[in-house]
Amino acid sequence: MDMRTPLSRVNHLGSAREGAHHWWWQRLTALALVPLLLWLVGSFVALAGADYATMRAWVARPGVTVGLVVLLIALFYHAQLGLQVILEDYVDAEGLRLASLVAVRFACLLLGLLGVISVLRIAFGG
Repeated sequence: MDMRTPLSRVNHLGSAREGAHHWWWQRLTALALVPLLLWLVGSFVALAGADYATMRAWVARPGVTVGLVVLLIALFYHAQLGLQVILEDYVDAEGLRLASLVAVRFACLLLGLLGVISVLRIAFGG
């Protein structure tokens, strides 16, 4: 017979002590995405009607290349963090949750990597 209180039985079994770290990264990526997305939308508006060569030359500018790479990294990391929270909160089946978390992480990594490689190929004329 266990004579401990319910609180003592669950002590140290709750938080993995990673919540604050996750929360901060999600807020930092959101904060970084605001000016980056405003810059991207403003650039697209300014370049409306531009031909392929003009757009390619724009992407090849060093500042634009760096901005697009940072945008892609922040965007897909932010998406992965947000989807992770949703899956952890709303998927009850442990196996399905784990498989979904792995799939989301892999998809965000793959899509982010493809985006960065695409921007770099355009920038370096590949």
